[in-house]
Amino acid sequence: MEGKDEDVRLGANKYDERQPIGTAAQTHETKDYREPPPAPLFEPSELLSWSFYRAGIAEFIATFLFLYITISTVMGVKRAPSLCASVGIQGIAWAFGGMIFALVYCTAGISGGHINPAVTFGLLLARKLSLTRALFYMVMQCLGAICGAGVVKGFQPHLYETLGGGANEVAYGYTKGDGLGAEIIGTFVLVYTVFSATDAKRNARDSHVPILAPLPIGFAVFLVHLATIPVTGTGINPARSLGAAVIFNRSAAWHDMVSHAIIRIPITSSHEFECCFKSDEYVAASSAYDIND
Repeated sequence: MEGKDEDVRLGANKYDERQPIGTAAQTHETKDYREPPPAPLFEPSELLSWSFYRAGIAEFIATFLFLYITISTVMGVKRAPSLCASVGIQGIAWAFGGMIFALVYCTAGISGGHINPAVTFGLLLARKLSLTRALFYMVMQCLGAICGAGVVKGFQPHLYETLGGGANEVAYGYTKGDGLGAEIIGTFVLVYTVFSATDAKRNARDSHVPILAPLPIGFAVFLVHLATIPVTGTGINPARSLGAAVIFNRSAAWHDMVSHAIIRIPITSSHEFECCFKSDEYVAASSAYDIND
């Protein structure tokens, strides 16, 4: 009993009852995660690194496969005599969400698994990557999307033209304002989920988070598509909207795609200002979005 009492006394002296909580506990000595410095705006040395171009190729391939699978699913639903005779809206949503889950998991260690210019732009504003890399990613994403939609049209040109080509258009009965509102909320949900799922503090606290990060991102894409397919066809990915609009090449698709892309710009960094901006420092994103040379 005396030894046990001694242990209790020593423990009480070693650990003060009034432990710091909240932001007071987040000192540099107690942090279990490391905050890398913000990425420079321009990084010329990246242009000489093979990993830079390898990451761009990964974004191209991922967006190509994303458009091919998803637009093919949309064409299959539209050519069916009824929604009940096909996978329906739920199947389209699963195709988009499932492909994002798989492709983010496959490319996270190479390029960060963006597959979406809105995500890339948000990470640029959050200073997680340089302007050079962000522009390269966006170009490769858009090229991959155009090629993916082009392959679908090459396989079934007549059906592609007659069934809308998977291009985003505001549905009958909805106004342009309705479409913009749906796209704003949908893009917010996606980008907010990306930043939350890859937050450095959460990764340090829960070691399984980096493995599961693609899951909430893909699930968010699935849920957003369920909600907004009946309104605009869902264009929360500007590369997806651009690729379908370029290949389908109709004025309505172009008008809706450009309007939605412009209005999304101010909201892509909303999570950063709400949850990650503190003491003039940006909280680091997870290893899923770290760029390693």
